[in-house]
Amino acid sequence: MSPLALSSVIFLLVLGGIFVGAGFRRVLPGHHLSKESQDVVRLGAGLTATIAALVLGLLIAGAKSSFDTRNSQVKQLTANVILLDNLLAQYGPEATPVRKLLRGAINPIVDRMWHEKVTTAPFATTSEGEKLYQAIHGLSPQNETQRSLQARAVQVTSDLVQTRLLLFVEADNSIPTPFLAILVFWLVIIFLSFSLFADLNATALAFLCVFGLSASCAIYLILELNEPFNGLMRISDVPLRNALAPL
Repeated sequence: MSPLALSSVIFLLVLGGIFVGAGFRRVLPGHHLSKESQDVVRLGAGLTATIAALVLGLLIAGAKSSFDTRNSQVKQLTANVILLDNLLAQYGPEATPVRKLLRGAINPIVDRMWHEKVTTAPFATTSEGEKLYQAIHGLSPQNETQRSLQARAVQVTSDLVQTRLLLFVEADNSIPTPFLAILVFWLVIIFLSFSLFADLNATALAFLCVFGLSASCAIYLILELNEPFNGLMRISDVPLRNALAPL
């Protein structure tokens, strides 16, 4: 389920909690709505709200940190691609076919990264990447400078592969379903308590809906940040695709 759809479901559940609380208010006996009962419920709801706020804050901070990490990895990938092309250009005309392979390998790798889904299948390299790696190792340096450039190119290629593997293994960064279910349960209980001891007039209902939407938007933000290559907040693939000018 997409982050937007899941957040919409959570918002509907929160609205359900509001109306359930209003329904309880109408059917409960009067002594169940006494001031003492209100104090107990409000204290419990306050404790639950504090826990939920802490959890939401930690989840947002964790999701933002993960998003920034993967964004930095993509930038590092882009920088290494540019560096590798410069090293091959310095190597000489003999490396021109390898530079062409490098340009041909970028788009397939980017397409795979930006459409990669969480899967239990093992990682598999692209054929373009394999050809590029073999071509760099297949260069025949004629002097010390070319040997040094080839060694540096091999190291940069290894760094590229390592960064790509990190992006692959970090693809599964979603919130565990039981964790999310408990958080939604807390939110429903909190909003149920809001409408349990207050008349649900138009003003109160409107503001409760806004508050519920705010909580749902917080969860939407977390879910979006956990999917950095999809959705509205995805990392741009343009810099990596346009890293190298045509030969």
